[in-house]
Amino acid sequence: MKNGSNLFDLDGIDKKILRHLMEDARIPILEIARKIGISGAAIHQRLRKLEASQVISGSKFIINPKVLGYTTMAYIGIYLDRAMSNPRAVAALEKIPEVLECHYTTGNWSILIKVLCKDNEHLMQVLNKKIQQIEGVSRTETFISLNQQINRQITI
Repeated sequence: MKNGSNLFDLDGIDKKILRHLMEDARIPILEIARKIGISGAAIHQRLRKLEASQVISGSKFIINPKVLGYTTMAYIGIYLDRAMSNPRAVAALEKIPEVLECHYTTGNWSILIKVLCKDNEHLMQVLNKKIQQIEGVSRTETFISLNQQINRQITI
């Protein structure tokens, strides 16, 4: 249910449902219902309400990139020559499959991206032949992630 500030208020049952689904999105609805103590129909109804309010948006499988040979994660700060270059740069970055995330930022960079590459050589190719060739990109600053220590969603 929405409150006065147009934010969605989760009740205790909603939170329990979300916690179960965040732990395992493939858990059967009837198992959640049994654990919480309400009917499967009530769970379905609440899930439809949560989707309609955009609290949740679908589910997905998480691929382990290391198993596929992608071992180099990097964050790249991109300096643009003009703020007007932002939409064109983002459109070009969207075409680069190694770019996983793209954020407008405050501070020195115009854009911060997260990229995933097979190794450092692949990263260098992506930087030199793709990212730094984008019109409006004046320079980049790259930080290679050595090991991700925390990976979580917001606490419900």
